[in-house]
Amino acid sequence: MQKLGIGVIGCGNISTAYMRLAPLFNGIEMRACADMNAEAARARAEEYGLRALTVEELLAADDVALVVNLTIPAAHFEVSKRVLEAGKHVYSEKPFVLTLEEGEALRALASQKSLRVGSAPDTFLGASHQLARQLVDDGAVGKITSGTCFVMSPGMEMWHPNPDFFFQAGGGPVLDLGPYYVSNLVQLLGPVKRVCAMTSMGSDYRTITSQPRAGERIKVETPTTIHAVLQFHSGAQVTFISSWDVWQHGHSSMELYGQAGTLHVPDPNFFGGEVRMTAKQGFVNAPGMDHPLGVTNAVDGRGVPQANYRCAGLADMAQAILDGRGHRCSLEFALHVVDVMTAILRSGEMGAFIEMTTTCERPEALGPDAARALMA
Repeated sequence: MQKLGIGVIGCGNISTAYMRLAPLFNGIEMRACADMNAEAARARAEEYGLRALTVEELLAADDVALVVNLTIPAAHFEVSKRVLEAGKHVYSEKPFVLTLEEGEALRALASQKSLRVGSAPDTFLGASHQLARQLVDDGAVGKITSGTCFVMSPGMEMWHPNPDFFFQAGGGPVLDLGPYYVSNLVQLLGPVKRVCAMTSMGSDYRTITSQPRAGERIKVETPTTIHAVLQFHSGAQVTFISSWDVWQHGHSSMELYGQAGTLHVPDPNFFGGEVRMTAKQGFVNAPGMDHPLGVTNAVDGRGVPQANYRCAGLADMAQAILDGRGHRCSLEFALHVVDVMTAILRSGEMGAFIEMTTTCERPEALGPDAARALMA
């Protein structure tokens, strides 16, 4: 099978997942990596059998057709722009841009050069979320009228070695974790019409407790608690609460309320998890789905088995390029998600409803057969 050569720019924490999981998929082959820190690039290259290059060398490499942008969010636009200018397709970690203007600039450049732009997250392609999609599409709980989403924790400074960017402009729980939740909502319910929100900061400074910088303080420059309501063109309205100021809570990650029952959707930060469904009378069995992106293949930090198929969106994009079809983690889809998230933050500042200026089609569902075709 034909493969696209993949290069990675940015060799931080997240790069290990891409490099380790890429061999699970058809259509892609990791070949080179680069980082502003040459030592980091050399370490990753040695660990995964890649070539360590400078950014300039990677952008000029003849055997790299698609570049994965794993830099910090504030650098996503400039790096993706350079990739497109070098004549290569680009797939970015989330959020792929921080403003609509940046997204439109990348759209125009990609169109001019007949190149593709894709973006994480791709967790919505996982078995659980595709099962939820099937249940919504089949009307299993009736028309969805409302819902709730919660992503709350004490913060990122307890585990990340360099957590500063999480608390700077372009960070915060909405732009960092929101892509998982908003992307899944849009693939389930369609595009958002308008939002309103209230935002706040739990504290002005955060103290790092992770190594190697334990004890250092970080100035907080972006909201860390956000309460938002999203109104969809479908008519559904969903409450979305994201916070790094909560030590513990008992809320479900995502619930969708239909005219004939409730759908309990697992955390969209992950590919798998249990989908539960209720009818008016109580819980009923949700049908299963023999989907390859739900098979456990890893354990989390607590030793709990999980399904991790990061690179599914990248592989779908590469195969779509080779086959001449649209890819699911598309620029239009990601840009609408950015529109929603930045509107939430603006609404919190202004105290007003914000109408979306973008829209998108729901990504094509990824059924079991289509998912198996992605796998090596």
